[in-house]
Amino acid sequence: MATVTFDHLIKRYGEFTAVNDLNLEVADGEFLVLVGPSGCGKTTALRCVAGLEDITEGRLLIGDRVVNNVAPKDRDIAMVFQSYALYPHMSVYDNLAFGLKLRKTPKADIERRVKEAAGILGLERFLDRKPKALSGGQRQRVALGRAIVREPSVFLMDEPLSNLDAKLRVQTRAEIARLHQRLGTTTIYVTHDQVEAMTMGDRIAVMKDGLLMQVGSPQELYDHPTNVFVAGFIGSPAMNFATVKATEGEDLMLGSAKLNLSGAAARAAADRPKGADLLIGFRPEHLDITEGRADTIAIPALVDVVEYLGNEELIHARAEGTEIVALVPSDRQVKPGDQVNLGVPLEKLHMFDPESEKSLVA
Repeated sequence: MATVTFDHLIKRYGEFTAVNDLNLEVADGEFLVLVGPSGCGKTTALRCVAGLEDITEGRLLIGDRVVNNVAPKDRDIAMVFQSYALYPHMSVYDNLAFGLKLRKTPKADIERRVKEAAGILGLERFLDRKPKALSGGQRQRVALGRAIVREPSVFLMDEPLSNLDAKLRVQTRAEIARLHQRLGTTTIYVTHDQVEAMTMGDRIAVMKDGLLMQVGSPQELYDHPTNVFVAGFIGSPAMNFATVKATEGEDLMLGSAKLNLSGAAARAAADRPKGADLLIGFRPEHLDITEGRADTIAIPALVDVVEYLGNEELIHARAEGTEIVALVPSDRQVKPGDQVNLGVPLEKLHMFDPESEKSLVA
């Protein structure tokens, strides 16, 4: 196993900068997820680690070795692609063994590694089958097995679940997590799905437009996003945002509705000049129907749509022209057209500078 270090790494395609000054260290044995929207640079960063893209500036280290000019086959990495990339004319056994045969690994060692990988992934019964006789989930396990038999220092995974249906994604997500716990191999996993990122990663690195926005544990990113982008990207359903104005005291105005504050939120509001704009954020799951409590702010809202989800329901409402989504228990008996007060616990309220989009509450 080994660490992976991005040392001021830059990747350009002509005038376009795909990865911009990426500084990040992946610890030995860590499962790090690179997440962000399409085009944010996460796959390009992964391909730089694999040696499939040349690095424009900066350094990439695997362990203590700078590998900028090291061939992919000599980097001691194994990559799992989005499209499985299996050989259709070969059996599962031969797909698993192919890379080892190319490296002229002894036959007995190949046999041992293939059987171990097949045992870990539950593929023993399928070793004689061709890929066309397998389901999507089984093909993905073969792709994982081909990486496992290499016994590399680093696993690289590029959106490996994107071709699976919803149920298989959840199942395979758990299998990959269990696999990492068992093998302990340093893993860099790329996805655009923040649910995958939150459920799988020891740490998450959020990227946007080639820049690293924030890196931390799933809990850190959820509880303490450093900017509006991370706050809106992490969490499902997405965080609500509303533009408010500071008053002379420590409170805020959302249109004609006064929001009473206290604690850190009040101090942040008090630092703004009267009439200045602020951006507040609050997660749907932190909202509830309230009768007014000292530790919450109450937002008057008109209910538009209610989506029943079983034990919960999604309330779509409007507050002074701002759309708000609340995830509440289904026993609240709310219906379209109701006027409600949506309560946000003050400790769950996020505040951002509308210009820099940086968080104002630690």
